[in-house]
Amino acid sequence: MSDHMQARSITIAGHGGDEIEAYLAEPVGRGKVPGVLVIHHMPGYDRETKEICRTFALRGYAALCPNLFHRFAPGAKWNDAAAAAREGGGVPDEQFLGDARGAIDYLRSLPDSNGKVGVIGYCSGGRQTYITACNLDVDAAVDCYGGGVVVDPEQLTPQRPVAPLDMTPNMKCPLLGLFGALDRNPSPEHVKIMDEELTNHGKVHEFHSYPDAGHGFFSVDYPNYHRDSARDGWKQIWNFYGKYLVS
Repeated sequence: MSDHMQARSITIAGHGGDEIEAYLAEPVGRGKVPGVLVIHHMPGYDRETKEICRTFALRGYAALCPNLFHRFAPGAKWNDAAAAAREGGGVPDEQFLGDARGAIDYLRSLPDSNGKVGVIGYCSGGRQTYITACNLDVDAAVDCYGGGVVVDPEQLTPQRPVAPLDMTPNMKCPLLGLFGALDRNPSPEHVKIMDEELTNHGKVHEFHSYPDAGHGFFSVDYPNYHRDSARDGWKQIWNFYGKYLVS
């Protein structure tokens, strides 16, 4: 089996038909393969996120990460665009879903697509993964410590007018959740609420909480990186996607 891959920057049609920057990594010589929409974390469309795309490609997935902050500072460095996005109150959910839909359509249009697409997101991208699973046509979703799924009414904003938890009845695919027990957002209490809500609505899901991990434990270049938790987390991801995207 070939472990060759190729990666490049492209443009895709996002929300409202806007052309936005994206990063695509694909396996070479693997036949028909599933796709994965990779949603970057709040720090932005950075080197680490692109490395995650290449990791998926080496494992036999076509991975695509759209730059969700593209409109805030076109042509700027990724960290400047992220700062502009934070100052602007974040990416509106409606705009995000338009961009995500464009990425999903692009993945399914690839000549080597097997027709299945998963989604994975980290930090703010975990929250966006949850709303993707509830609003768009994907086959499996992985929420890596996504905060803001459980929110109080006063925390809602014009950009984010509906709590993701309230979208749970519409969840359309199995969900894998990977969390750190030392995290404050989402806290263990919020993870419990999510688990109970998914169970109450009969949604297929599995959660793993790591007792020695905090927020961002997958990020090798961040202080909260926790090797053992990240290693098991990747194992859970490969098993989960293998079940729902490959088999």
